[in-house]
Amino acid sequence: MQEAWLLLKQGGIVMIPLILSSILVVAIIIERSFVLRKKKILIPEIVNVIETIKKPEDVHLAISICQKKKGAFSSIVQLGLENKSLPKFELKELITDQGRQEVRTLEKGLVILETVAGIAPLLGLLGTVIGMIKVFDVISQQGLGQTQALSGGISQALITTVIGLSIGIPSLVVYNYFTDKAENLIMDIEKFTTQLLRKLSTFHAASNAESSSGV
Repeated sequence: MQEAWLLLKQGGIVMIPLILSSILVVAIIIERSFVLRKKKILIPEIVNVIETIKKPEDVHLAISICQKKKGAFSSIVQLGLENKSLPKFELKELITDQGRQEVRTLEKGLVILETVAGIAPLLGLLGTVIGMIKVFDVISQQGLGQTQALSGGISQALITTVIGLSIGIPSLVVYNYFTDKAENLIMDIEKFTTQLLRKLSTFHAASNAESSSGV
């Protein structure tokens, strides 16, 4: 604890946003690691629902399963099943709108990671500039003899740069990792959603054919 306080003191005021940024990044990493698990998004029971629907009568059972297994993907599937009687174009638009909302949930926090990855090194550079200004100020006022004051300014310059890079580089790596993971999940959701739309369209066409033949 004492070492951390000493580090904060040496780094100056720039260390405050850097430390806050690091805490924020750790919180987002923990939260996204939990949220972006494939089995939590693409719930196996919901995937099976899409694959096992063979006839319109299966839809009610599928909806009940979606209601029990709440999630981003299940909400899209449930919406499609509940509105299966809509024309194909309208149903696709409805599911697409719901999908956009769920995509925002998957990408939540990623912009913050990207921002921290860019800002943290700049904050470190700012600390470096402030530290060097102090060094030159000491030199101009007291000459090169005040080694303690000089080392303090140089220390601030070096510490903030190292801390800024130490936060920025991992943040960029984690941002790319979670972005790739979210994109893969979105592609899987689109694949299964397309499969669901194809089946519901078949049911809708069959229903229309029966209505026409009954007239």
